Amino acid sequence: MHKALVAISPQALRAVLFSLFTTILVLAPSVYMLEVYGRVVNSRNPLTLLMLTVMVVGAYAILEMLEWVRAQVMENAGKVLDSRLREPVFNAIFSARLKGARGNALQPLKDLATVVDFASSRALFSLIDSPLALLILILVFIIKPAIGWFALAGAVVLVGLGAFNERRIREPFGEANKKASAAMAYARGAIRNSQVIESMGMLDHIYNRWLELQKQAVGYQAEASDQAASNAALSKMVQTLQGSLILGFGAWFAIKGELSGGLMIVASILGGRVLAPLVQVIGSWRQVLDARNAYDRLDELLEAFPESEEKMPLPPPQGRLSVEGVIAGPPGSQQQILKGISFRLVPGQSLAIVGPSASGKTTLARLLVGVWAPLVGKVRLDGSDISMWDKEELGPHVGYLPQNVELFDGSIAENIARFGEIDEEMVAEACRMAGLDGFVESLPQGYATQIGEDGALLSGGQRQRVALARAVYGGPKFIVLDEPDSSLDEAGDAALQQTIKRLKEKGATVIVITHRKSMLALLDVMLLLVDGRIHKFGPREEVLVSLQPKRASAAVKQPGGTG
Repeated sequence: MHKALVAISPQALRAVLFSLFTTILVLAPSVYMLEVYGRVVNSRNPLTLLMLTVMVVGAYAILEMLEWVRAQVMENAGKVLDSRLREPVFNAIFSARLKGARGNALQPLKDLATVVDFASSRALFSLIDSPLALLILILVFIIKPAIGWFALAGAVVLVGLGAFNERRIREPFGEANKKASAAMAYARGAIRNSQVIESMGMLDHIYNRWLELQKQAVGYQAEASDQAASNAALSKMVQTLQGSLILGFGAWFAIKGELSGGLMIVASILGGRVLAPLVQVIGSWRQVLDARNAYDRLDELLEAFPESEEKMPLPPPQGRLSVEGVIAGPPGSQQQILKGISFRLVPGQSLAIVGPSASGKTTLARLLVGVWAPLVGKVRLDGSDISMWDKEELGPHVGYLPQNVELFDGSIAENIARFGEIDEEMVAEACRMAGLDGFVESLPQGYATQIGEDGALLSGGQRQRVALARAVYGGPKFIVLDEPDSSLDEAGDAALQQTIKRLKEKGATVIVITHRKSMLALLDVMLLLVDGRIHKFGPREEVLVSLQPKRASAAVKQPGGTG
């Protein structure tokens, strides 16, 4: 965040400079009034009045132009801030999610928008103008020190009100944001599972749960807004009252012959001007507080998940895998799901991972592709730690089909090509390998067919085949398939077997988590995982022979879990 603020410091300095000139030009009406009372009324010269009027109109025109320029400068500053932060924030969100961070995943993007919007807001300009009000206060002191002290006392009162306001609304605003984020996240989850909710009549219960969160958010929001509104009204009253009291104070000095009538009115106007920026700041304090909280959260996020340093380019992997004493569990937790896993595969070798539910198969798959990092030990691909490998560089050489298929709103071709540059021949080849080509050719728009959010327009088997085609797109040398046959029919299962045969023919290292005997026959090596430990590992036939028939059958037929 500090680097981003440094990047916009030139724009900020220009905005402060423009604010200095606008603060001076704001005095134009007061000077005009003073000159009219002092010169025009006494001299009764219409030419003088005309010249003064032309000058004040010109001052107003320059003031509005500077205000517009200042707004443009800070709008550009917001764009610079956005360009500097959007990629680090976007990447940090994914890093946080991969490492098990909790909370609303989209909150940092909202925080970034809040900070960027604040850069060109009236609230920020009020903050900039507040110190410059000192210039007006000095002029009041020059006119009459006693009136200056009175104006200063009013400023001190407003600063105290602002501090009191900040203390009163900080907690309810914070709680309101937390509850609103929780309600939004709950609503997104409910919408995502709308079919389940509708089919089992859960809508009323889900609505009541969401309503409770929403009521809490609205309650805290109302409490904070009420307190902010009362303070804003009190601040406005102090400003208005001070202007009138200064006028009366000036009249007292005028009666005593210590101040002219013109200076009396000018002092009253300037005294009110001293408080104007402070009143605006207090009136927009909610926006100031939101921006500050958003900035703090972004700063904390970027400190916890900084941009990764540029790493030395590595040659494309050939598929040599080495798992060395791995102990691992969910990111952000010390729970041990895998307990001392070690094995090796040479390029072109294929591995079947089997085991009962919750034995750690899916956890192992995530470690093998570098999505999760182990607590202890290393997973090396061609001798390099896969969790530390630059994923932009490694990604094209790795294929991964997760247990829970995840597709994205876009066309079939875009999803298969991983939303990179689409190579039509490679997309077609991936579809042929996944047995998807016949289905795609039957669609009116072919590969350009839109599949909807999370592939909602496809069946479960079609989604799995698209994800399989994505995994093999580009001919990766290292492929991990987690339960790739879970949603496939007989034809899909046959296509999957052909895919694995083709991958082996191309010399790819293939790892398949499966519970089907038909799939085991295609793979060279077998690993039986039980309670996070390797129970058996070796050539497929040797492992099967070494197991008792019942145990072997149970290990193979047991459906895989999320472990």
